[in-house]
Formats: sequence, C-alpha cells, structure tokens
Amino acid sequence: MESFKVIKERGYRLTPQRQMILDVLHEAGGHCTPDEVYQRVQCKSSAVNRTTVYRTLEFLVTLGLVSTAHVQGNQAIYELASDHPHHHLVCQRCNAVEVIDHEMIATMLAGLEKESGYRINTDHLVLFGICPECQSTEQS
Repeated sequence: MESFKVIKERGYRLTPQRQMILDVLHEAGGHCTPDEVYQRVQCKSSAVNRTTVYRTLEFLVTLGLVSTAHVQGNQAIYELASDHPHHHLVCQRCNAVEVIDHEMIATMLAGLEKESGYRINTDHLVLFGICPECQSTEQS
C-alpha cells in the first residue's frame, strides 16, 4: 500500500497501530467516524486504545494520507485520501452523506479565487442541505 511507503519516506515508523488503522480505513471503503474506526480496530486488537486511534487519525491527516471533514453536529469523518478531490452533501435531517465529484464545483472554486484573490487549498468541502428523501416526507 502506498500509504506505508509515504510514512517511511517521511522518516516515521510504520507501527502496528498505524498499519491497523490504515487497513481499517481501506476495508471500510468510505467515511468512518473515529468511534467506528476504534470499534473496527478493537475487533482486530483490543490492545489499541481510543486515544491512540484519535491521535493516529490526526497524524495521518497531517501526512495527507487521510482526509477529514466535519459533518452534522461537527462530527468528524475520516477516509483514505485520494489523488482526486471530492466533496460531500450532508442532509441536516437524516445525516445522509453523498459524495460530490470535484468537477461539479471546480468552476465555482475558480470563480471564488478570481473574485476574492484567494488561492483556495481545499480538497474536501462539506455542504449542508435537505436530501430528496427528506424533502419528499416534508411534502407528504
């Protein structure tokens, strides 16, 4: 796995805990809360405590190997970083999370850069709203 190589190239050790957390994120294939990561790690080894999971997730975010976003109620979700940025739509009623391809908002970000003069460095944007399913139950 490429992540393991990056850790070693940057002068850090690939500890069993780091490897386990990367494996869990890889197996999950999507978004996980820190508690979900912790529970999955516990199934593999009860020796890894919650603090280690939280610290390791933040370490992996710092290295750019894992990305994080804050969703409903400021809940953090984590996933393996990819070469292609993507973003999320989060329903404020049911907490559903939908992935938005970067191409859908690239033009908007370019316009913001042009208008504001800022260089935007985000590869993980979260937008909140009401999903179609919740909208349909509102109208019923």
